[in-house]
Amino acid sequence: MEGERPSTPPPKAPAFGQGDIPKSPFTPEQVKRMETNRLKAKALREQLEAETGKPIEPPTLKRSGSSNLAAGQKRAYPTVPTSNVPANLRDGRNAEAAHNGGGFRPLDHIQPARNFAKYVEYDFSKMTDTKGGFLTAEDDPHNKALHVPDGEEKPAHLTLKEWERLRLIRSLRDQKVGPFEPGLSIFNKEEDKICRECGSMEIDWKWAEVFGCSVCNSCKEKLPDKYSLLTKTEAREDYLLTDPELRDEELLPHLERPNPHKSTWNNMMLFLRYQVEEYAFGKKWGSAEALDAEFNRRESDKKRRKEDKFKSKLQELKKKTRVEAYRRGRQVGAGGGKFGDEVGKRGRHTHTWGRAIENDAGIGVKTCVDCGMEVEELEF
Repeated sequence: MEGERPSTPPPKAPAFGQGDIPKSPFTPEQVKRMETNRLKAKALREQLEAETGKPIEPPTLKRSGSSNLAAGQKRAYPTVPTSNVPANLRDGRNAEAAHNGGGFRPLDHIQPARNFAKYVEYDFSKMTDTKGGFLTAEDDPHNKALHVPDGEEKPAHLTLKEWERLRLIRSLRDQKVGPFEPGLSIFNKEEDKICRECGSMEIDWKWAEVFGCSVCNSCKEKLPDKYSLLTKTEAREDYLLTDPELRDEELLPHLERPNPHKSTWNNMMLFLRYQVEEYAFGKKWGSAEALDAEFNRRESDKKRRKEDKFKSKLQELKKKTRVEAYRRGRQVGAGGGKFGDEVGKRGRHTHTWGRAIENDAGIGVKTCVDCGMEVEELEF
């Protein structure tokens, strides 16, 4: 008993889990159909071998040392033959160019989708931001806002940093400050400009060029009543100057600055106060008293026109009220009556006005509760 080898137990039947259905054996009909299909495939294979004269090997999975693939695994793309590529294969590579030695060019045969096939290609480097969309000068050649003045557009050969530095240098040159400030000569002292107030040589060269006034920065701060800047609106309203006079640079030179309220608006025109006063007091009105008299006359004319307009509206309102009362009296058939009589009765009618309601014109209208008379009410 001790020397006997233990026997191997027989294999157990596979256990099926819950929900698993055991495979049933093939029926005689299925076996007959399978055999018929096998014989048909064998006859077709023999026919192909007779036509080609070569034996057809059955498809087998090749296992080489470099590509040891198991069943269900994919082959590497370089091992796939490209000789018999179907025409409907969706491949982004240019197979013909690759075979002819042209290299890999995937964009040659890639076509855009139908919805994106129609588009317009713009060159944004040649466009100007007009705050209403990007348009080129070719789209609207008659629009002056699209044409950038010479020197304002960034050259193509400059980077953004170099362009900003160039604009800074131009700004310093225009303002005549920093390295562009005019130098002083020790030989021709008569040509040197000095401040008209204190005699200093540190004058504002921009003011000297635009206004023709040699004054230093310290004197401008000390005397604001003389050297302050006035806007175009202040010069027109306070000194009663006209637009043609203010636009004449020979008569009144002005300094232009960007509009602080909105960058797309016209540039702001600044005038020197003492130059405006010299022209207004000396040439146009004669004196400051004459300017004040003209200002008072214009204000009185404006007030008179306003009063005349109010009186004309009041007369129209009275006429409208009288006509309405007479018409209602004639409709009742009482033979008319005087203005203010009670309609249909003898005696004086006292109106009982309701609450004022604004009409479409924005004027308050009151209606009598008894007779329905309407009266417009004006508030001052």
